[in-house]
Amino acid sequence: MVKIETKLPNERKPRKSGKKKNSKRSRFTLLLVLAILLIFALTFAYWLYCSLMSPNVKTAGGKDVELFIPTGADYEQVQSLINNAGFLVNEKSFNWIAQKKEYPENIHPGRYIVKDGMSNNRLVNMLRGGLQSPVKVTFNNMRNVDQLACRIASQIEADSSSIANLLHNQDYISQLGFNKYTIPALFLPDTYEFYWNTDAEGYVNRMFQEYNKFWNEERKQQAQSKGLTPVQVSTLASIVNKETNMSDEMPRVAGVYLNRLKSNWLLQADPTLIFAWNDYSIRRVLDYHKQIDSPYNTYKHQGLPPGPICIPSIAAVKAVLNAEDHHYYYFCAKEDFSGYHNFAKTLDEHNRNATRYQQALNQRGIKK
Repeated sequence: MVKIETKLPNERKPRKSGKKKNSKRSRFTLLLVLAILLIFALTFAYWLYCSLMSPNVKTAGGKDVELFIPTGADYEQVQSLINNAGFLVNEKSFNWIAQKKEYPENIHPGRYIVKDGMSNNRLVNMLRGGLQSPVKVTFNNMRNVDQLACRIASQIEADSSSIANLLHNQDYISQLGFNKYTIPALFLPDTYEFYWNTDAEGYVNRMFQEYNKFWNEERKQQAQSKGLTPVQVSTLASIVNKETNMSDEMPRVAGVYLNRLKSNWLLQADPTLIFAWNDYSIRRVLDYHKQIDSPYNTYKHQGLPPGPICIPSIAAVKAVLNAEDHHYYYFCAKEDFSGYHNFAKTLDEHNRNATRYQQALNQRGIKK
């Protein structure tokens, strides 16, 4: 009997089933890989977000920290300054962000205010953009430009020698309209905002702008009405400043000296002698002090001295511009040492005032 073999339709199904299993396995593997990659991507994204946006600055007591980056600093110096300040929670994340944002190639000097809770992104953007905070520069009671240079150098990046050298540079100050005697008149004591990395020339140029702003046409006309130039007003104001600390008395003192100038009298201002002797310990001017050979000796030379004997306050400058119109020619410190003065129209009256004051000095044992 002959056997006839027939192939049933489902005889190959086992092989098809194997392919389906392989296909499912491949898809599963692919999905697993994609899932792992997605997890990595999400983890990296979260880390990146945290590195960028999460707080990475912790300051002592939550107080602002001043970060001073000097001119010419490189990234290593900046890193050292930041590390020494000790406000970063995670230095590595900051450095990573700084590198990615190309901060090492975009360093700007200046004074930066670092706030508690700042993120790396905010901190790097501030430093990279040069978004520094200004400093308030204040000066008053300055005897001369050298003392001024030291005071300013303690508040901005420029050193005192660079400022002083510039103010003693005859060619430079002559371009501003001053000389070695009159240069103190350029400065008007007040509080000004500067960027910390201002150099010496930047500082002086700003003061020149402030000078021109102050000496507007109205004030120039005020000075002219008294027969004075702006520099002469400052020169007289410097004497007034050394005669009295009482702002309410300054216009009266200024009026005395203006009366002497109008009458062609010697000013006979004791503060000019102290300046000429360069001895600020003198409390009592004696006859031998009046013999010094100096253009600042107003007991010998008529008119105003060649320039200010200090950097006068704005109050003293305004006092000269708004001097009292009176008939006093003399004044003497009050014997009660209150800081105020007795004013007189005649020499006899003045001598009586002076005698009372000299007796008070003797009682206190003040000889010089």
